[in-house]
Amino acid sequence: MIETQVLIVGGGPVGLVLALELEQRGVSTVLVERNPTMPRCPRADVASGRSLEHFRRLGIADEIRAHAMPVDHPMDVVWCSRLAEWELARFPYPTPGKARGILGSRNDGSQPLEPRAKIPQLALEKVLTGALERPGTRATPLCGWELDSFEEDADGVHVTIRSVASGDLRPVRTQYLVGCDGAESATRKGLGLGLEIASTRDLLRGMRGGSLRALASLGRAVLRGERRPDGRLYLVHFRSGERAFFDRFGAAWRIQSPVGGTLIAENGIDTWTLHVPLQAGADASTLDPKQIVSRALGRELACEILAAQEWTPRLAVAESYGRGRVWLAGDAAHQMVPPGSHGLNTGIGDAVDLGWKLAAVLQGWGGDGLLPSYEAERRPIGRRNRDASAGHLSIRMQIAAARTPLVHEDSPRGEAARDRLRKRILELGNLEDEAVGIDLGDRYDGSPAVAGETGEPPAWSMASYVASTWPGSRPPSVILEDGRGIFDLFGPGFTLVRFADLPVERFVEAARLRGMPLWVVDVRDRNATRIYERGLVLIRPDQHVAWRGDETPDTALEIVDRVRGAGS
Repeated sequence: MIETQVLIVGGGPVGLVLALELEQRGVSTVLVERNPTMPRCPRADVASGRSLEHFRRLGIADEIRAHAMPVDHPMDVVWCSRLAEWELARFPYPTPGKARGILGSRNDGSQPLEPRAKIPQLALEKVLTGALERPGTRATPLCGWELDSFEEDADGVHVTIRSVASGDLRPVRTQYLVGCDGAESATRKGLGLGLEIASTRDLLRGMRGGSLRALASLGRAVLRGERRPDGRLYLVHFRSGERAFFDRFGAAWRIQSPVGGTLIAENGIDTWTLHVPLQAGADASTLDPKQIVSRALGRELACEILAAQEWTPRLAVAESYGRGRVWLAGDAAHQMVPPGSHGLNTGIGDAVDLGWKLAAVLQGWGGDGLLPSYEAERRPIGRRNRDASAGHLSIRMQIAAARTPLVHEDSPRGEAARDRLRKRILELGNLEDEAVGIDLGDRYDGSPAVAGETGEPPAWSMASYVASTWPGSRPPSVILEDGRGIFDLFGPGFTLVRFADLPVERFVEAARLRGMPLWVVDVRDRNATRIYERGLVLIRPDQHVAWRGDETPDTALEIVDRVRGAGS
């Protein structure tokens, strides 16, 4: 029988990050992945600034960047009628190199410590897997195995895993089971949990008044004999040496077309991924990927097909994120559509939150309420990000709805139609790539693992971020006068940051009594002191604010109990 402290089902990015979090905290894991080798079809392609901050803490941010888009490659988003036809609109964004320079010039807490990285999921998984397989790690990966069944008892979980190739069964005894096993999660089904699914009607309702226009457009398309999309997508991952064609509007990260789907530059050189909507009644098994690419781009293209598959995106959140000794993370807990790349980054946030809490409980200093706080904190974020993802998709649907066949016509009427569509695209904007509130604004209001305070928290919006140390927030990133990032001073446990000569003995003693790891870090920096708002700020292991104040209160022990999940 295999024995481990935590069994992780699913070896995608979320399962791998969870294993690395637990590895850093001294917890042994077994990671079960049903695919015998790394999957060949990429989906996620952007790691947010917040995710890169976590990767930096795990010691792999530089390697992530080494496998990401070149630092001088434009990150622009282009809309066109088709790639072979006319550009409609462009949303310019700085290259990765320039983005880092911008962060360094705005030391007001409003920026992430690390800029986002455009990295294909396959490359990201390669880096994460390599970090997990370094000599001396406590993680045991088992590829080609999947979850068969599990049964929880008072002391752990009896799990049976099954070989995908042979059907052989193996028993595993674990203290905790975490399902990172995707949208069709066997772990979630084993818990008997359903999904809250957002419908097409919900999308149309969220179209900011565009639903009638969208429905009218669909009606006109039916009259023209066009079949409408049925919600499925067809992914084609391919290589092509015709870079001049792909750069005909200037280099870009993503090229959008209301009829040709989404084309993503994977490495800035010769590898691309195309997502196109499938029409109702289309049989994906009969499709020729090369023809799909040529039709979407507007001309024949010399290319090598690396992978192709049909898939169905979904907007959903699990009824619960787990209970007892069995928990869910990533797509097992929530599903989002590609616009905004919220699915991957929300899952990484899940793994970070759950990882430190599992370690705390296994090490004996986490209270009975710590693991339940995972759902209290992350499920509202999952619902918020699912709804944001739906909003981004509704914008793309409105742009598709505004298209008429005239936009493909080389004539004065065609130019007029393209101008109308251009104005509509610019009016709707590109919030999916500008949602800084989603990236940096996770805040765990009302969490049982945060010592809250009275008053009104800072306003939150998807399009903006207010730097704050309000309890539950991600703390502001600040570069100190000596050149160090304040995040780099935070320890793996709790960190009490002291900005003035204030006594902290009560906190230190309270943490010692409870066995809670606590580092005291002194910072004497005017800019950081102003931005951090209080003389004392307690930072959690996941780099969220647990408590703040201008003196150590008499209730320090109660605060320590609260933030370690043992409060009333």
